[in-house]
Amino acid sequence: MEIILMLSLCLTTLLALLLLKSILKRTASKMNVPPSPWRLPVIGNLHQVGLHPHRSLRSLSFRYGPLMLLHFGRVPVLVVSSGEVAYEVMKTHDLKFANRPRSKAVHRIMNGGRDVVFAPYGEYWRQMKSVCILNLLTNKMVGSFEKVREEEVNAMIEKLEKASRSSSSENLSELFITLPSDVTSRVALGRKHSDDETARDLKNRVRQIMELLGEFPIGEYVPSLAWIDRIRGFNDKVEEVSRGFSDLMDKVVQEHLEAGKKKVNFVDILLAIEGEMSNGFQDMFIGGTSTTSTLLEWTMTELIRHPECMKKLQDEIRSSSIPNSSYIKEEKVEKMKYLKAVIKEVLRLHPSLPLILPRVLSEDVKLMEYNIAAGTEVIINAWAIQRDTAIWGLEAEEFKPERHLDSPTDYRGKDLNYIPFGSGRRICPGIGFALGLAEVAVANLVGRFDWRAGFRPKGDQSDIAEAVGIDVCRKFPLIAFPSSVV
Repeated sequence: MEIILMLSLCLTTLLALLLLKSILKRTASKMNVPPSPWRLPVIGNLHQVGLHPHRSLRSLSFRYGPLMLLHFGRVPVLVVSSGEVAYEVMKTHDLKFANRPRSKAVHRIMNGGRDVVFAPYGEYWRQMKSVCILNLLTNKMVGSFEKVREEEVNAMIEKLEKASRSSSSENLSELFITLPSDVTSRVALGRKHSDDETARDLKNRVRQIMELLGEFPIGEYVPSLAWIDRIRGFNDKVEEVSRGFSDLMDKVVQEHLEAGKKKVNFVDILLAIEGEMSNGFQDMFIGGTSTTSTLLEWTMTELIRHPECMKKLQDEIRSSSIPNSSYIKEEKVEKMKYLKAVIKEVLRLHPSLPLILPRVLSEDVKLMEYNIAAGTEVIINAWAIQRDTAIWGLEAEEFKPERHLDSPTDYRGKDLNYIPFGSGRRICPGIGFALGLAEVAVANLVGRFDWRAGFRPKGDQSDIAEAVGIDVCRKFPLIAFPSSVV
């Protein structure tokens, strides 16, 4: 009797699920929404995100298409995985998709998201962007920082020369965090902190922030399950990192004020505008440090993994520089076509933010014949778009800088199949700042040294393993042996 009852219950449950699935399909058809994977009750598709969302979302897009509707708990999330659809979002309907969703991590760590990156679209955001661009990120301003870049790159080279003389290895990942953080601190604050405890804390906090911002905490999407975030320590981690980073920023600014004002710089301008520490500098420091260090890290990783590309780049650099020159200047770097192709290819395969920072739709819109409701969050998978074999060929997964030598594609988001810095109104404003440092750093690293990686067993893929976070750097530090050729 119990067996019959159990079988009846199982059959009834199965029929109910099939009926519910049929009803949902008919409802979706009437609403004309994009294809969606089957989702679990309450949490929806959150279980399908995985540790590396750019990879798991791409896998789902292979089955459900380049425009896919997921549900993270109660929140509809549109996932874009092709340049064609990205064009509709960031060009055709850019204004409607220009807002940012509000998350707990952003609210706590970035003071409510009052900065260029996370601020809601509107007058405040436009003012902050204008201040940052005019005083830090115009071509003229970036050019004026050339001496700072030269001094900091030379400081890095000196460390590598010491390692070369002693035939010892160097942790390049650590150097690549120090370099952009020192450059950003000097141009924004007038001084750097790389030799004191403040700098070490800042760099650690930046890494923690990027990891937290890359999470999809369940409480954001299912408030009734917010206790899970408390139990697993997410809330405490956000609070601790927020307090720690805020205290560090206050300390940095206080040190800046106490040091006197020999020259007005970026933070002085921000302080004059708001009368207190503005998130404008936090924004610039976090973005300028993490994304540039990630670009440098993956560039040297790919060059060491591909000796033929390293040799070709070395030939270009060394043939155009003065023999025994102590520093390769930016005017020389500007003419290096293969170097620029290498940087472009690295950004194609390893965009610093694989998932472009999420947007939220401010009003209903018809997108690619589908109806999308206001309030829908939007994730654009730049990592998937830039590995699309329909655009980049069967060798889309391969590192081939030559594909960019005769290509008009640039970083400015005009071609939506190549968007390492995004596109439209919310495109990253710091492109010139980041590339100016990355190009001259790589030119000197490759031109001044031959490179050898440490021993790895055959088949070991640890050199391309990815860390977790909103930016995807290496999981393990890049350790290499430099050999000076100067």
